[in-house]
Amino acid sequence: MTRTLLRVLILVFALRKIVLILLLYRQAIGYNFDYDHYHSQVHGRLPYDLLKPDPVLRNLLLSLPVRRIILTNADKRHAARVLKKMGLEDCFERIICFETLNPVNEDDPASSGDETNVNPEIFNIMEYQPRSGVPLPATPVVCKPFESAYKRAFEIAEIDPKTTLFFDDSIRNLSTAHNLGLHTVLVGKSERSEGAEYALESIHNIREAFPELLETDEARFEKVTCSQKIAVEA
Repeated sequence: MTRTLLRVLILVFALRKIVLILLLYRQAIGYNFDYDHYHSQVHGRLPYDLLKPDPVLRNLLLSLPVRRIILTNADKRHAARVLKKMGLEDCFERIICFETLNPVNEDDPASSGDETNVNPEIFNIMEYQPRSGVPLPATPVVCKPFESAYKRAFEIAEIDPKTTLFFDDSIRNLSTAHNLGLHTVLVGKSERSEGAEYALESIHNIREAFPELLETDEARFEKVTCSQKIAVEA
């Protein structure tokens, strides 16, 4: 991958975060928002052709005798396209995506969270630091790094955070996950950061970093990690 292409991809993802922040701001002060239009503009224009099948990762995921669930802020269409391009569409038990966390049914109170606690003040999530003592404001949109996204995922997939490994490349997402009791893994870095218990320079290093995940003997697995099989979140 050329440096120019890498810079373009970094810019694309940075702009996507900015657009998501604007969505949250508008929702918090009562504006309606066309989610489908947002996803079509932000995700629909991504260079999917750059994604290639990853047979190594596919074989690695399928060799893990544990639950594998995706938690993403993206819409279902984007997640499905990425997985298909990489040849990973059958490697996960389920995808918990934007539509899962934000049902369209407006009559369902659970579809928008607890709106009584929504703060109309503009909050700069890009400058948010988990240890600053400043809590994240409530928002009608349920997504990472807000606690409501993780808690809803726990309920939907019947996940025990104490026996779950959570993989992410965002420190903000990992910090919230860690505060909720998840075991956190920072992907894409060789050194741990605050909120990340482990660090993997590449997701392909799972086998070496967590050999206990390949254990089929549950008794030995309990001694190494926990009292139940881990549900790997990617």
